[in-house]
Amino acid sequence: QVQLVESGGGLVQAGGSLRLSCLASGRTFTVMAWFRQAPGKEREFVAAITWSNLRTYYTESMKGRFTISSDVAKNTVSLQMTGLKPEDSAVYYCAGSTDGVWSANFYYTHTYNYWGQGTQVTVSS
Repeated sequence: QVQLVESGGGLVQAGGSLRLSCLASGRTFTVMAWFRQAPGKEREFVAAITWSNLRTYYTESMKGRFTISSDVAKNTVSLQMTGLKPEDSAVYYCAGSTDGVWSANFYYTHTYNYWGQGTQVTVSS
């Protein structure tokens, strides 16, 4: 059974930091990513990391504030978020693909065939 289980969400003040983690089990993934979805908005790409060479990809607006990393031995992927803003409030989802994927497609939800249940991040002003 394939599972992606997120943890680490919560309430933080603007300017603060949070670290999200995602534990993957049941399959070997080629790429893993974080997406987020705020109320009334579409799910948007945050960051991705390839499992083979740990190359990272970010949404431009989050580059420098968010850092994606992985521990391949532990099958976990993390998202370190700093300088958080109220507009970063959303449910954050971990996603994984078991297929070979072109990097140009890392930014799209349909690329990923497994998803976690999400973890809420709320940033107060």
